[in-house]
Amino acid sequence: MNIGAAARASGVSAKMIRHYEAIGLLKPASRRDNSYRDYGGHDLHELRFIARARRIGFSVAEIAALLALWRDRERPSRDVKALAERHLVDLERRIAEMREMAETLRGLVRSCHGDERPDCPILASLGGEASLTA
Repeated sequence: MNIGAAARASGVSAKMIRHYEAIGLLKPASRRDNSYRDYGGHDLHELRFIARARRIGFSVAEIAALLALWRDRERPSRDVKALAERHLVDLERRIAEMREMAETLRGLVRSCHGDERPDCPILASLGGEASLTA
């Protein structure tokens, strides 16, 4: 199938498919006589693997490692689990940071009158005139 059909079937845009090929995440598709890319079932499976991994936040480097592990039928599952555990720790750290940012912003929003006055604690805080902590 051509790249458009592969994109529709996998949920990965044609642009991203080309990008994944360019960076070596996905093996370049075979070419037809007319030079169009020709994707098969295995290619679609890998594209769907990449799409699912991206949806749960794995980086391109992590996906490359996961694909290498997936392709290696002799690999120990502990290697896969270790990579996933590192990713989970990173996700939980980022979630905590985002919660802290939201709480800070919540406090700033509460402190702003949001009326006709030009005084704004949000801008004052961002400008360094006041603390960003709630």
